[in-house]
Amino acid sequence: MHWTAALPMYDVTPALAADWRALLDGVRARIADRLNERGDTLDIVDAGADLTAFWLRDDLLLSQTCGYPLVNALDGRVQLIATPLFDVPGCENGGYRSVLVAGAHVNAASLEACRGLRAVYNSDDSNSGMNLFRHAVAPHARGGRFFGSVTKSGGHLASLRAIAIERSADIAAIDCVTLAFVQAHRPELAAGVREIGVTASAPALPFISSKHTPAALTDALAVALSDVIRTDEPLAARLKLKGFVRLAQAGYAPIARYEREAVDRGYAVLA
Repeated sequence: MHWTAALPMYDVTPALAADWRALLDGVRARIADRLNERGDTLDIVDAGADLTAFWLRDDLLLSQTCGYPLVNALDGRVQLIATPLFDVPGCENGGYRSVLVAGAHVNAASLEACRGLRAVYNSDDSNSGMNLFRHAVAPHARGGRFFGSVTKSGGHLASLRAIAIERSADIAAIDCVTLAFVQAHRPELAAGVREIGVTASAPALPFISSKHTPAALTDALAVALSDVIRTDEPLAARLKLKGFVRLAQAGYAPIARYEREAVDRGYAVLA
């Protein structure tokens, strides 16, 4: 089998994208003997714009997805390999949450005070930017509405730019890991927003493999990921990674529960 791999979720800067590739290079080196025994090869590639299609490839050996696709479009169609342990506030015990950020131009000091303002979110299949945001807003909505307007940006960095630079939006929910990378590497975006709250917690963004990947390789991948982080401390520090844990698929059930709770409150979509 000719396998592919990519880690597209936290490439906030070119340097960070290179570090995520270095993690994959380390994994590839550690499983090289197993691949050779099988006559397999592994290429590290660009995942492309259609991430769902990439994650569903039969030849996908390793990638990282979002928990919302994992329990929806990818449910039963990929294998869960490992869950990252990030060294970031809000990422305790293999979890993560979103940070509610408002623009420096916004006077609101809490989510409830943002009624009627302009929201922005990254994508419809995002747990951090949409699902957790929706869940946080639901108790405050009236008749299925809370914001004056809601715009889809295409990504967390685009949402931050809309708030901090363009001021075309007022509030968003940003993955706490993304925000930590932004604060460290993109000060022009971080300076234009302030934190006004946090969302509920969910399991961190999972590392996955194709349903066709044999068990011997999935186990080797999990071991290799942990070993790279354990042995390459500078890389681990740059990626803000402490290690990995192996969760069962059921561990991601809170994501679907948050969706149901928002729907039950009459707030099925951000509005």
